[in-house]
Amino acid sequence: MFWENIRQALNSIRSNLLRAGITILIIALGIMAIVGVLTSIDSIKYWMASSFTTLGANTFKIQNRQGNFRIGGARAKKIQYPEITFLEASQMKEKLQNLGIPTNINAVANQAGKAKYLNFVTNNNVSIKGTDENFLVVEGYKIAEGRSITQEDVEFGRNVVVIGADVQEKIFPGINPLDKIITLDKRPYRVIGILEKRGTSFGGSGDKVAIIPITSMRKSFIDPKRSYTINAYVENPEEIDYLIQVSTGLFRVIRKLKPIDENNFVAVKSDSFVESLMDNLALLTLSATAIALITLFGASIGLMNIMLVSVTERTKEIGLRKALGATQNHILLQFLIEAIVICQLGGILGTLMGIGIGNLIGSFLGNEFIIPWNWVLLSFAICFVVGIISGLYPARKAAQLDPIEALRYE
Repeated sequence: MFWENIRQALNSIRSNLLRAGITILIIALGIMAIVGVLTSIDSIKYWMASSFTTLGANTFKIQNRQGNFRIGGARAKKIQYPEITFLEASQMKEKLQNLGIPTNINAVANQAGKAKYLNFVTNNNVSIKGTDENFLVVEGYKIAEGRSITQEDVEFGRNVVVIGADVQEKIFPGINPLDKIITLDKRPYRVIGILEKRGTSFGGSGDKVAIIPITSMRKSFIDPKRSYTINAYVENPEEIDYLIQVSTGLFRVIRKLKPIDENNFVAVKSDSFVESLMDNLALLTLSATAIALITLFGASIGLMNIMLVSVTERTKEIGLRKALGATQNHILLQFLIEAIVICQLGGILGTLMGIGIGNLIGSFLGNEFIIPWNWVLLSFAICFVVGIISGLYPARKAAQLDPIEALRYE
C-alpha cells in the first residue's frame, strides 16, 4: 500500500508537472538557503580550524590597533592608538619574562616585499618581519632546515634571515638555501633556516615570509612611525584572562597613563578575531534561516493550494476508489503521501543545490568537499513536516468526500 501510494504520487506529479514543478522549486529554494549557508559556515569553520596557526588559542598580544570584523550593517570604525615604540615593547617583554611568560616582539618591515637570489625573484608578496628569538615559541612556527634566530643574532643585529617554504620554492629551485646570500628589498641577508610549510592563514600565506632579527630590521628598514606588537605565550589557557589584566596594568605604567586615563592600546586574546567572526556567522545563520522559513511558509501555502486543486480534479477517481473498497484512511494516506513526496523532491533538489553552493564558497578557501550530514537530515525533516502540514487539510477533505456524490461529480 505504501509503495503504491508513492507510485500514484509520482504519476500525479507527472500529470501536473508545471504546477508541481513550481512548488518543488520554491521548496528547493528555501532548503537551498538553509543548507547552502550552513554548509558555507561549516566550510569557514573548517578553514579557521586549519588555518588559525599564526597565534595559538593560548596567546595574547598587545598592540596599538583594534581590529573589527562585521558582516553587513554599519561599518565598524577601527581604533588606532599611538604607536608602541621599541623601547616600550622591550620594557614590556622584560616585565612579562620576569613573570615566566615567553614573550615575542615583532613588527612588519614590508608587507609586500621582494626576495631575490641570483636570477630568481619573488613577486612583491613576501611579508618581511622583524622579530626576536622567541618567535618560534610564541608564533607557532617550526624549523624544517637550519636554525632559528638566536638571542645573539638579535643582540648583534646580524643580517640573517629565516625564509618560508614558498620563498624557498620560488628562489631556490633544487638549490640548498642554507648560507646563501639573498636580497630582501635590495638588502643582503644570509639564509640560516627554512620554515615548515603551514599554508594559508588569516593574514595571508604563512609561507611567503622572511623573518629577520628585529634589530637588523630597525637599522635596515627605518620607519619612525612603526608600531611594535608584543605577543605572549601562556602555558595554561585558563590563566590568559587574568594575565591580560596583569599585562594591561603593567603596560599602563610603561606608557605613563594616569588612573583616570583610558587605555591607549589593546590587549586581546589571539582568538578574539575568531570569536568576532563566529558572532557574525551566527547572525548570518539566523538571518538565512529566517528567510528560508518564510520561503518554506510560502511554498507550503502553494503546496496546499495544489493539493486542493488535485482533490477537485480527481473527485471521480476518489469516488471510484471508495466504491471499490478504499477507506477514508486509505484516501487520507494517499494524498498525504503525495504532499510529502512533493516536499521531499524539493528537499533533495534544494539540498544538492545548497551543498554545491556551500562547497563552491569553501573551494575559494581551499577546503575539501564536505557534506554537512546533520543539516541534510534537518532539511529532510523540515520537508517532512511541511508536507504533513500542507497536505493534511486537502487529504482530509478528499477522505471525507461522499462516494456517490464524487462519482456524479462533473
